[in-house]
Amino acid sequence: MSEDRRTELGDLGEFGLIDRLTKGFDPKVSSTVYGVGDDAAVLERNEHEYTLISTDMLVEGVHFNLMYMPFKHLGYKAVAVNLSDIIAMNGKPEQITVSLAVSNRFPLEALEELYEGIRMACAVYNVDLIGGDTTSSYSGLIVSVTAIGVVAKEKVVYRTGAKPNDLLVVTGDLGAAYMGLQVLEREKEVYKANPAIQPDLEGFDYVIERQLKPEARKDIIGFLAELDVVPTAMIDVSDGLASEVLHICKGSNVGAMVYNAKLPIDSATSLSAIDFNLDPVTCVLNGGEDYELLFTVRQEDFDKIKGNPHMTIIGYVTNADQGVFLVDSNDSLIPLKAQGWNHFG
Repeated sequence: MSEDRRTELGDLGEFGLIDRLTKGFDPKVSSTVYGVGDDAAVLERNEHEYTLISTDMLVEGVHFNLMYMPFKHLGYKAVAVNLSDIIAMNGKPEQITVSLAVSNRFPLEALEELYEGIRMACAVYNVDLIGGDTTSSYSGLIVSVTAIGVVAKEKVVYRTGAKPNDLLVVTGDLGAAYMGLQVLEREKEVYKANPAIQPDLEGFDYVIERQLKPEARKDIIGFLAELDVVPTAMIDVSDGLASEVLHICKGSNVGAMVYNAKLPIDSATSLSAIDFNLDPVTCVLNGGEDYELLFTVRQEDFDKIKGNPHMTIIGYVTNADQGVFLVDSNDSLIPLKAQGWNHFG
């Protein structure tokens, strides 16, 4: 490697780095239906179904802080956020493997708590733990989960299927997990300054739970099936709404209009944001870790989903040359940019 050709990882970002490193890795095996580039890889399973596989890591100091993340919650979250990738392909999670890199500063009891959280998540989502690996670490705890699922061939959903005039839909509410993180980080700094002061978490229960114990929206797959709706594109909201909208637009080669006034924000999130002098909409667009689902549906499906308490229509898909914009309360168009977490920034 020559220093005069050095490219900083921060200039690429996580997804730019993935694109560069995996360029040229075209599938060579007939059972590989879809490889890198979506929430999960898609493999041939049988005449009617595909197998879905996805892997994510949670790294101490990057994804979690053990000053306020209980081991049981960490185990549960590690499973839930990985199952969310299977669900984002319109699939059903079935199995997981769990691999740990752990230093000797952790006792057995801590790891048993971690696995109790994993066990609870497996029970809630009806998935089996089928293996994994354990190794030593010199730099803290790393939890890597691989999730395996299944989807009917006619119901698999990629990021690439959105078409102009499709509706943009999101589940649940957004921004709460980011505000939960702000509360926990604030109280961590207070504790570091004076360990005698008890954390002030009153009134922040909802946002803290959304940060420490997120849920994968497996229920939405059932609701969509009941409504006889197959999204044209779908992704989970892990890096902020703006980032996910842009992923769908890039994958599908389309543009989009997202309406500020339509964004689903819980009152607890809004109040928390105001307490921190933050704009709730900014928290929604750039916060991340909500693990809700963002998807597009055909306009013909509007009557099926309108008024559904689990889903909110937040905009629509346009032609690519029309760009990707946030429409504010004055009907002004603001270019949508991904300003959330950059792993290498």
